[in-house]
Amino acid sequence: MTKKNKFIYLLLFLFLGFFMAWWGGYVTNYFKEPWYSGIIKPSFNPPDWIFAPVWISLYLMMGVAAWLVWLSPQNTEKILNIFYIHLLVNASWSIAFFAMHQILASLVIIGIIILFVIWLIKLYYPINKISALLMVPYLAWLGFAFILNFSIYNLN
Repeated sequence: MTKKNKFIYLLLFLFLGFFMAWWGGYVTNYFKEPWYSGIIKPSFNPPDWIFAPVWISLYLMMGVAAWLVWLSPQNTEKILNIFYIHLLVNASWSIAFFAMHQILASLVIIGIIILFVIWLIKLYYPINKISALLMVPYLAWLGFAFILNFSIYNLN
């Protein structure tokens, strides 16, 4: 992989993240109703409109973080493979929760995503501290999502 056209690769990293976001959104929109309206949600469940801007921001930060690691002179192929696998696991949450209505399985998936993000932060930090910091809001949102998913599981 040549790093000569680095901004083209930034676009590729962003495209990959946003493609996964689109996929999750598609699954969510296709399978969400009427099931989601019928389940009991906790009082702190955010309004639906908040999810799109939050996820757009998070995928933007994830893509930039991975790109900055890729720019490193170090061999980061294994780290980026972990990032790609993490994106697939992330996309599987929408399938488990919205398409299959498996609240417990989706909770386990969020737990796995959290572990991946912690791992990525630890791998990114020695290579590019900004990359590691760009992943922190994502980790915080996942923590909130875990609590929300857990509460939905308990209420249903």
